Amino acid sequence: MSQDQASTAAPQVNHLRQILLWPLRLMPVRGSEGRHAKPWELLAAMGDRSPWQEVVDEYNGSASAFHERHYNEFVTFLPYVQRFLFGEGRRAPGQTGSQDHSARGSPMRVFRRHDVAQVRAVTRIGAAPLLLDIVHVDLYFFLDLDLVLLNVEVSVDHLSLDQAQDLLHRFGRGYPAGWDPEGHALHCLASTEWLAADGRVLAKSDAQNREAFMSFVSTHRAPRISAHWAWLLNPLVSDHSEQEGTLRYRQIEYYRMPVMGFLAMDDPRKLTRNDFVRLGLVTGMAAEPSRTESGNFDDHNNADSPCAPYADSHLQSFEQQYCYDRFWTDGGAAPRTRYLASGHSLVVVGDARSQFFSCRDRGVLAQFRHQHFLVFLIAHFQKAALLMFSDRLAEALKNLNITDPVSIRRFKRTIRDCFASFLRFTHRYWFHEVSEQAHVRALFKMSTGHLGVDPLYDEVKERIAEMNSYLEADSLRRQANTVVRLTVVTIFGLVGTVTTGFLGMNLLAEAEESMTRKLVVFAITFTLTTVLTIYTMMKSKRLSDFLDVLSDERTSLWQKGKALLAVWRSPPE
Repeated sequence: MSQDQASTAAPQVNHLRQILLWPLRLMPVRGSEGRHAKPWELLAAMGDRSPWQEVVDEYNGSASAFHERHYNEFVTFLPYVQRFLFGEGRRAPGQTGSQDHSARGSPMRVFRRHDVAQVRAVTRIGAAPLLLDIVHVDLYFFLDLDLVLLNVEVSVDHLSLDQAQDLLHRFGRGYPAGWDPEGHALHCLASTEWLAADGRVLAKSDAQNREAFMSFVSTHRAPRISAHWAWLLNPLVSDHSEQEGTLRYRQIEYYRMPVMGFLAMDDPRKLTRNDFVRLGLVTGMAAEPSRTESGNFDDHNNADSPCAPYADSHLQSFEQQYCYDRFWTDGGAAPRTRYLASGHSLVVVGDARSQFFSCRDRGVLAQFRHQHFLVFLIAHFQKAALLMFSDRLAEALKNLNITDPVSIRRFKRTIRDCFASFLRFTHRYWFHEVSEQAHVRALFKMSTGHLGVDPLYDEVKERIAEMNSYLEADSLRRQANTVVRLTVVTIFGLVGTVTTGFLGMNLLAEAEESMTRKLVVFAITFTLTTVLTIYTMMKSKRLSDFLDVLSDERTSLWQKGKALLAVWRSPPE
């Protein structure tokens, strides 16, 4: 190959890391209302019946398991973020406070399965299969929140740029967006197979089964999760499926999973602006077939066209909005390193010839898998939690029946529990800054900005506050009505009390009568008093209106008399 041919050769990806992060809402377990949610306890209680095992992290005091990359990861974040991510350490003996000197765990719990070793992926019908190594498959749970995040990390070497773009674009799809006229699934992998260490197929996708997906949506008004993702999440089951399971989940965001990508290129300078646009916005390879006629809005590329996937006017400020170019220079430990953050994605592109860029202990790869992953996780966790609160409010209103006292009480409990949980979320998980390191701070700001986390927080906070204010106002109104009724009963009861008790006078001398006669007189008096009290309570609102008119010095005796007669007048139709 000549030098000119080498310079124009298609860019190659020496190493690709892809991380998927799928937030899902967990449905509350019956009987857990009002308690701090710890959904991972149900998973841990399954023992050997579940493939998921809790991860004992490196921050457990074991020097052999704690590496320099873990130390770098820890010191990257501010103290309040460290407590969220890593928990609190052991309290030294003799210190004031709790006598428990053991380490206090993080409010975040991680479970991992080890049975999946590889994934065999076919990006398009007729394309050669790609074999990806599974780095790990995790579930992230959070104290006091009915939320779980599925995390899948894969790696593969020696790909073309087109293959890498297609994997980033197609792999993380919970279900197909639709089908083309030939019945091929759109915007997802043509085939996906989870493989065991010995090569056995553990589960495979069914995206081409058009009827199964359409029938499910028609019946349940909810999307059907593709078979390979449903298998991977097991024993967690979709809330709309007919499978039995204590831990049930619902989709809370778009079916396209948030994705991170690490691309070690043979020469990043070969990438054109359109290449960066496709990587930053995760639009797929340049030869993506046009699907405008099918109505799918996330792909509008012309067939076999090398041009940009969107109009020039839409991409005018692409570098300012989506690129972090502090390290896009020929100098430094990792020259020609560019970060692309769109909220939905976080992609880093660099030079494979740089030892620091590909170093898994101290370099950019280590930062990508640890610091940058946690930044991405926090941003999407915060958004998912806010969407979960919004869903809970909507469901509470949907289930409210204002004619049913039981439904009203359940509604009040749900809103108050949601308000208390949101306060705990704010003080435990909500923060605007995660680090003082410039590039970490910038990536977090770009991610949360594109996701619209701050406006979403303000909106949810306002809705919950409005709901809670309504309940407080309703409670005060009920208390005021009760006070009015008791006041009316007391005033009218005072007349009889003073009359019968004047100077201790007894109208009926029954003290010397038989016990039977006294019991009869007591029963009659008790019954009459009870009936009179109940009747007064029934008329308490009108009697209260009468007392208002009676106490008004500006009203005439005629008006006061009309107000008294109105107590027994039938209400207008």
